[in-house]
Amino acid sequence: MTSTTRTRSDVKRDAIIQAAKHAFQEFGVNGTSMDKLAELANVSKRTVYNHFSAKEELVMHLIKEQWQSALVDIGAPYNPKALLADQLTDLIMADINFMSGDEHLELARVAIGHFFYEPNRLKDEVAQLQAQEKAMHRWLKAAKKDNRMDFDDIDQVVEELDSLVKGQCFWPQLFKLEDPLTEARKLQIAKGVTALILCRYGVNG
Repeated sequence: MTSTTRTRSDVKRDAIIQAAKHAFQEFGVNGTSMDKLAELANVSKRTVYNHFSAKEELVMHLIKEQWQSALVDIGAPYNPKALLADQLTDLIMADINFMSGDEHLELARVAIGHFFYEPNRLKDEVAQLQAQEKAMHRWLKAAKKDNRMDFDDIDQVVEELDSLVKGQCFWPQLFKLEDPLTEARKLQIAKGVTALILCRYGVNG
């Protein structure tokens, strides 16, 4: 009986998550109420709250899901025969597209606003994301093993990459300080970040 109940609970939870994805895209996060989510998921409002105590908690779940799909699970294996610059630029472009995407930015605005007065909780949520090994980590490890890059602390390299990308592609977009990035501008940024990283850590292109 317990197993059946758990399975039904999982199905309802998945329905709520799928409803949130569709609703946030159509109505925006702020324009979507918990009542609306319950209606779209065909569950009771109480069921929604049993799984997610607040809409912002659901937002954080979706951010983590996006992060997993865009930066952790992507297939970007290191190619020993290809130019480092080309490979790294492709990886950075994936990062840029994720960070500057409309869906991610809207979710991020809600999450940051929700946790603004609870910095420790926000810090914990971000730490959980950053604790995962991204495709970038795997690629850097392989490049170093192949003696084409040299560094002591891989986390430091990834942090530098993240800072360079977020400084140009996330924070200005998050606060709507700049117009949305064009594809040409994204590629320009990706190539610039690649050049900086390889200038510091590259051994053989």
